[in-house]
Amino acid sequence: MANEISRHILSFVLVLLLLSETVSFDWKKPCKSFVLYQHNIAYDSDNTDNATSATILNPLGLGNFLFGKFVIFDNPVTMDQNYLSKPVARAQGFFFYNKKSYFNIWVACTLVFNSTQHKGTFTIMDANPIMEPTRDLSIVGGTGDFFMTRGIATFKSDLIQGSKYFRLKMDINLYECY
Repeated sequence: MANEISRHILSFVLVLLLLSETVSFDWKKPCKSFVLYQHNIAYDSDNTDNATSATILNPLGLGNFLFGKFVIFDNPVTMDQNYLSKPVARAQGFFFYNKKSYFNIWVACTLVFNSTQHKGTFTIMDANPIMEPTRDLSIVGGTGDFFMTRGIATFKSDLIQGSKYFRLKMDINLYECY
């Protein structure tokens, strides 16, 4: 019986050692970092060709903070602030306003990369308190070059032009890279 328990403990320790060598994490230092800019042009009935987002639900009378508004988007993502620069990815997803007492949105989007530098995707999902100067959102997984990645996307509203156009600066820090 003691011999059997010793074998189970030894097996458990070997599995732990094997796993610790397979994946290593350093939560203080990202394994990949880069800065991207997401460009959003809202559809407003006269810009069909250029629009990259559209409101699909906009209930009226629910307060002053756009509560219930639901927007889908397919935005170009560039390496610099210029909207006309060649996109390195597309941000595809949705956001909705989910607070009645202040401006707050919840975001779910996938950055789809298909460039010479990166191929694959990663997904960002989290609350985005848009009135804050910077917001940290979770990166919860990916494919291709970003297989099973996790990390933080720090959003900063880089430019806002009324309700028609905004640009987000996204500081991407990945902490799990395979």
